[in-house]
Order: sequence, then C-alpha cells, then structure tokens
Amino acid sequence: MNPVIVVHGGGASNISKDRKERVRQGIIRAATEGYKILKDGGSAVDAVEGAVTFLEDDPEFNAGCGSVLNVNGDVEMDASIMNGKDLSAGAVSAVQGIANPIKLARLVMEKTTHCFLTDQGAAKFAAAMGVPTVPKEQLVTERNVKRLEKEKHEKGASKSDCEKNLGTVGAVALDRNGNVAYATSTGGIVNKMVGRVGDTGSGGYADNDIGAISTTGHGESILKVNLARLTLFHVEQGKTLEEAADLSLGYMKAKLKGLGGLILVSKAGDWAVKWTSASMPWAAAKDGQLHSGIDLDETTVVDLP
Repeated sequence: MNPVIVVHGGGASNISKDRKERVRQGIIRAATEGYKILKDGGSAVDAVEGAVTFLEDDPEFNAGCGSVLNVNGDVEMDASIMNGKDLSAGAVSAVQGIANPIKLARLVMEKTTHCFLTDQGAAKFAAAMGVPTVPKEQLVTERNVKRLEKEKHEKGASKSDCEKNLGTVGAVALDRNGNVAYATSTGGIVNKMVGRVGDTGSGGYADNDIGAISTTGHGESILKVNLARLTLFHVEQGKTLEEAADLSLGYMKAKLKGLGGLILVSKAGDWAVKWTSASMPWAAAKDGQLHSGIDLDETTVVDLP
C-alpha cells in the first residue's frame, strides 16, 4: 500500500490574518512529520501519534500547550487513539500538567486492558508509566487567557456553544501494511465546566475493513450523533468518502445545529476532508505530494522533498 496521512487543526470560526500563516505552516509540518514516519516504515499508529504530538507542541492549536482554558482558568485536555488492525483504543480526559496527552492515550491502549482513563486515574497511570509532568502554567498561553476573559465578558451573548471557535487536532493514516489509525487531541471549549469531556471519547474511529476518521467541532453534537462511526457506516453502505462526510455532517447540522469537520482515509488509500464550520486547517500527504488548505475551495498542492 502507498502510505497516506491526513491531519486537521480543528473546525474553527474565521482564523485571523495574523495567525493564518502560522496555522498553515504548523499543519503542513505535522503532516510532513507523519508522512516521513510512514515512509520510513513506521506504523499508522506511530504516524498519527507523531503528527498529533507535533500539533500539541504548537501553541497555535487547541491541544497541548495551545489548549483553551476552563472556567477556573486551567488547562484540562482530552486525547484518544485507535488502531484499525485490532480495534484497540486508548483515551484520556481531564488531563493536567502533561505536555502530550496523545502519548498517554497510546499507553492506555497498549499497557492496560481499559480504553479510557480520566482525571486522577489518568494522572496516577501517567506517573506509573514515567510520563513527565510539566508545570500547569507552562501550558497556558497569553492568547488563551485573553480568550477566557473575552468569553466570560460576553457570556449570554447570542453565540451558542455550537458556533464558537472550536478547535481539536487530529490525524488519520494508512501504512504500507494496510493498517489504519486515528488520533485526536483537544483542550476543549473555552470557559467549559471543570471535568467537561467533549468529542474526544468518540472523536474518531479506525477499522482496517473500512478506514479511519478523526472529527472536530462542537463536541456535544459530535457525541450525540456519534459522528465518526456514522460517517464510516455510510462508507460501508457504498457511499464515497465525500458523500459519507456530507451526509453525516449534514445530519448533525440539521438535527442539532452542530458545526464541525472531519478527515477520512479509506482502506484503499483514498482520503477526504470536509467541514461545515467557517474553516478547518488541514493537510494530506500521499504519493510524494502534500495537499493543504484552510478555507473552502482553497487547496495548495506541492511536491514533498
């Protein structure tokens, strides 16, 4: 199989001009990093973890050190990962003081008999696994402090949760052995309640018999319609990736006014990106070419070195 990786930087409202180029370069670098892992013989799981780790380390994205703040001004992060080879999965939620929650989610998948650990349980497991902690304030950016202040000031304004600037990061990949995987990581929604978990628990799916998907957007809506599995169900029914994405995103919007986006790779190596939010930074690498974009009807294609 020719390896493929697709990454996204979250379904979002309009990204400001001063941030756009930084976001674009970040998403391109993450896809390039993941693709290099695949080309060097790494697994789909290795590639999606590598790409998402890269985005967690970039303060422009709502994951890791760029995570938005909860009502108390703290960072609480969620992450999940899944291997399509055997449906093994790992997830963590309400994680604090860890630079790369996606690495912890993978440890849950590979080192426990469970799928999901949260809060103090996840923290104890991280310590047992030797995962280093970082000072909580190291994950708080000035931009997110200002975003929280703005959100609290505007509380009660007309914008609903479904329309807020919604960011997650994610990746899907197919490796040379035909295995697929997904990874998703997020800081959640600005000013969220302590302990809130969004779409990350069902924010993706991977099955070698169908493909892999990572979703982003309004987490509560994504949970309610089970967006990831719903999309793959349409693929199983014979729809193209684009048709499946349009159907599931359209259903979520019609039922719940929920906005979001998704990235998909099929077991055959086809890929698709779709979103109903204003924009969604994304990049895809296949056959030595890198495709990327942020806004609708905007795609750039370059040859990879």
